[in-house]
Amino acid sequence: MSDPHHICCKRGQMKLFAGRGWGRWLRPLMIWAALAFFGATQLETVAAQEHGSDDGLTAKVLALETLWNQAELAKDTQSLDHLLADTFLYVDIDGSSIRNKGDFIHSVTDRTEHIESIRSESMLSRVYGDTVIVTGVYHEKGTLNGKPYYHHGRFTDTWVKQGSGWMCAASQSTLIQK
Repeated sequence: MSDPHHICCKRGQMKLFAGRGWGRWLRPLMIWAALAFFGATQLETVAAQEHGSDDGLTAKVLALETLWNQAELAKDTQSLDHLLADTFLYVDIDGSSIRNKGDFIHSVTDRTEHIESIRSESMLSRVYGDTVIVTGVYHEKGTLNGKPYYHHGRFTDTWVKQGSGWMCAASQSTLIQK
């Protein structure tokens, strides 16, 4: 076997294309490939763990969004008081007013409209440490001064962790024009 380009095994070592200098590159290349593979696997595991915890948090906050809709529909001011931060601010659908927590809760019980249904959909959330931003689309049906109305809009809610719970600190709604 005088061919310097053959693969041979000697004392448990493999030499690949020894005559062309590949031997000196093969070992570092294999080590790099192994590190890249295991590093990527570890990063995927860490990302999955982080994403998994975000998924649980997201599910919790999205459930709070649903509770908010139910509380508003039932004019349940006590539940709203527990869902909204003391520093809560709400920007109305046309941007004409900004309400604090007290004003918003009062507006739920002192309305000229009668809400029949509120439904949110297409909700997306982003987690930033102790803050979760939720965006989505809402549909609201009811009557105003005896006439039916339908609101279709987008909203952005900012939820913050306070103590062991989550509270909405800010909300903004915008009507989608037909």
